[in-house]
Amino acid sequence: MKLRTHLLAAAAIVVALPAYAQDTIKIGNIVAASGFLKSVGETAITAFDIAVEEINAAGGVNGKPIELIRFDSGSDPRQASVGARKLIQDDDVLAILGPFSSGESRVAMNDAERFKTLMIPTAASAPGLTEGRTYSWRLTEDEQKQFSRLLSALTSSDIPHKTAEIVYVSDEVVANSAGTQLYPALLKAAGIETGEPIPVQYKSFDMSAQVATIMQKNPDIVAVAGLPESASKVIKELRRQGYEGRVIGSQIFADPNVTELFGPEGEGTIVVAGFWKDRTPQAAAFNEELLALLEEKGIHKLGAHHTDAQAYDGVYLLKQLMEATGVTGDPEMVEEERAKLAAAMEGVHFNGIVGDDICFAGHDAELPGYVIEIKDGQWTKFAEAAADKCE
Repeated sequence: MKLRTHLLAAAAIVVALPAYAQDTIKIGNIVAASGFLKSVGETAITAFDIAVEEINAAGGVNGKPIELIRFDSGSDPRQASVGARKLIQDDDVLAILGPFSSGESRVAMNDAERFKTLMIPTAASAPGLTEGRTYSWRLTEDEQKQFSRLLSALTSSDIPHKTAEIVYVSDEVVANSAGTQLYPALLKAAGIETGEPIPVQYKSFDMSAQVATIMQKNPDIVAVAGLPESASKVIKELRRQGYEGRVIGSQIFADPNVTELFGPEGEGTIVVAGFWKDRTPQAAAFNEELLALLEEKGIHKLGAHHTDAQAYDGVYLLKQLMEATGVTGDPEMVEEERAKLAAAMEGVHFNGIVGDDICFAGHDAELPGYVIEIKDGQWTKFAEAAADKCE
C-alpha cells in the first residue's frame, strides 16, 4: 500500500489510508514521514500498514475494519502535538499509535493525557518518559536498560574495556540525553573509566577536532550516541584518524542498514536492539514481507529495525485491547470506548514478534534485548538478554 506525503511550509499534513465506509474503527497514527527522522520513520509506516492489512483481511476487529487516520509530524514535536489534538478532537480516533520519537512523544503525550486517549509511541525510548502518565504507554524498552545489557555483555567478554570516551550529537534529543546522562552513569557503574562527554552537531561536516581529542586519550572503547547518519560520521572520522578500539552504542543507531552505512569502518561496532528477525517464524515472516514491500517502494533496507517490529506489534496490541473491550467505533461512544481501551492496558499481557508474554512495568513494556556486533560486514548476534519479569 503506497503512502505519499509532502510537507507544505512548516506544517504537517494529514494522510489517511483509503477510507472505508463509515462503519470502521478509527485509530490515529502520528508518523515521521518527513524531516530528519524520515529514514527510520518511513519504514515503520509500512510496518503499520502490514498489520492493518493482515487484521482487516482476517475480518477486522469485532466485525469492523481498522481505519488508520495518519498525520505526518515532519519529525517536529510541535507538529506531533498538533496531530494528536486533530486526531482526537476532529477525527474521533479511539487511540493513537505514535508519535515516532521521544522528543515528539514528550510533547504529544501531554495532549493524550489532557484528552484521555491512549497513546503508544513507536520508538520513544528516553528513560522515564511515561512516568506520571495515565494514558501513555510504551511498547519500547528504554535506553537505560538496553545499554546496561550491552555493557554487561561487553564486560563479560575478553574485549578491552577499561577506559572509554563518549561522543554525542547534542541536537538530537535522545542522543543528547544518552550522551550526557545515561552513558556516563552506566559506564561508571560498570567500572569503566570515562572522560567528559564530547558534543558534536547533527549538521556538522567536520568532526576532526572532537575526534582528535579522543585520539589523544586513545580509550579502549568509544561510546557514540547519535542517529545512524550522525554515528556514521563519527565512526568514519575515528577510523580515519587511526582509532583501533571498539565503538559501542545503544539502540539509537541499532539499524541493520548501518552495516552498509558505516562501511568497513564499522567493523566490530557493538550496539543493542529490541528485535531479532530469527526469534520466531512469525518474526522472520514479518521481516521478509517488510523488506519486499519496501523494495517495491524503492526503499533499500537490509533488515527490519526494532521500531518497525514495535509499530507492527502496536497494531496487534490495540486489536487485542479492542476485542477484549468490545469497542464498536461508534462516534457517539468515543469517549467511553477510549476510557475502556486505556483501562484495559492495566495488567495486560501480549504476544508479539518482539517478544512473548510481554507485560508492562509501570507503563513500559518489558522486552528482550539483543546485543549486535557488526562482524565481517554482517548484523550478527553477540549476546541476548531475556525480558525482565513484571512485579
